[in-house]
Parts: sequence; C-alpha cells; structure tokens
Amino acid sequence: MPLTKANQQLRRDLKAIALNLEQSCVDLGKLAEKLSDADAIALAGLVGTLYEESSRLAGYADEVKARRIVRGKAQ
Repeated sequence: MPLTKANQQLRRDLKAIALNLEQSCVDLGKLAEKLSDADAIALAGLVGTLYEESSRLAGYADEVKARRIVRGKAQ
C-alpha cells in the first residue's frame, strides 16, 4: 500500500531539509577554510552537529517510508 499524500509530503519535507542542512555544512566548511584556527575549530564543531541533525532527519524520512512514522489527521 502506497504512502498517503500527507506522509509522502512529510517524507519529501524531511529529505529536503536534510539536504539543505548538508549543503549548508559544505558552505560553512568552505568558509571555515578562510578563518583563523580557533574560529575554524569552533565552526567545525557546529558543522558536525548540523551533519548529525541532517542524518537524523534523513533517518526519520526512512521511517516515514517504512510506515514507522505516520502523519495523523489535524484535530
């Protein structure tokens, strides 16, 4: 049985946000190359956190696909 439209949209949204976060990490990595060592280290820590969050969102998208996460009706 295919996903409902609401769950398809939820999955698309989660994947899009995860990809946007990953692209932001790439951009921040390029910026870090131009910073002083201390600032670059601080930024690298932030980028690492964003990558983790991106992976978690992608995992949620996979759970939506597997029907472990389901969007319910608005009340």
